[in-house]
Amino acid sequence: MAQQATPARTASLSRPVGQEPTTATGAVLLLPGGEEISARKPSLVWATALVRALGRRLARDGRDEGLAAHVVHYRYRGWNGNEAHLAGDAGWAADEVVRRYGDVPVCLLGVGMGGRAALHAGGHEAVNSVVSIAPWLPEADVAVPEEPVRQLVGRRVLIVHGTNDERTDPELSFRLAARAKKANREVCRFEVHSDGHGLHQHRDEVLALASDFVMGALYGRAVSRPVEDALAAPPPIGLRMPLAAGFGRSLRKS
Repeated sequence: MAQQATPARTASLSRPVGQEPTTATGAVLLLPGGEEISARKPSLVWATALVRALGRRLARDGRDEGLAAHVVHYRYRGWNGNEAHLAGDAGWAADEVVRRYGDVPVCLLGVGMGGRAALHAGGHEAVNSVVSIAPWLPEADVAVPEEPVRQLVGRRVLIVHGTNDERTDPELSFRLAARAKKANREVCRFEVHSDGHGLHQHRDEVLALASDFVMGALYGRAVSRPVEDALAAPPPIGLRMPLAAGFGRSLRKS
């Protein structure tokens, strides 16, 4: 009896986080963390708590605008070297948003290895903004090309990193942000002092910052003064902007 071929794995989108908009006018794609090397298939519950919390906050804050939020379910758990599977899945997800909703602006929002995927796939023509939280980035190596940044030109980019992160190096995200800022003024980076990889101590502030940034990028809402200042400030000031305790409780618009 002939052996059946193993079906190729495909990425997919979750059901809309929160209430599905009647007419979607924008979309945020939530990219969970991953591993450096792994051929395992992620489970449907593998998305991190931070990604799920971000999705709920964004769906709530963007409900009246028509924001659709989806978690991306990867084909593989690993980045897997030159295959860059997670970045490929992020690009596929942006294509799928266009197929479902038409010509709407897309924000890629990733955590950890998903943060790296968001940055890599930021050049997709439907993407107008990228949020990369505690991104996993490779160490500098003469044998490995630098992480690309030219694809981020024309996008608004936010990087957030805890200064006590022991899983992903905050100094590497600063260096990438500095290179990206040379090519694109619309780049800012916030540091969450004393917090680790999961950003548990300042979860509410991170959620508020991400929502403020995404609503501004997708819908042209006025962003908070700290975000405005971070985007306008020259390096390194706008790339080492401290995230203030209590951010979001009393946002002051300019």
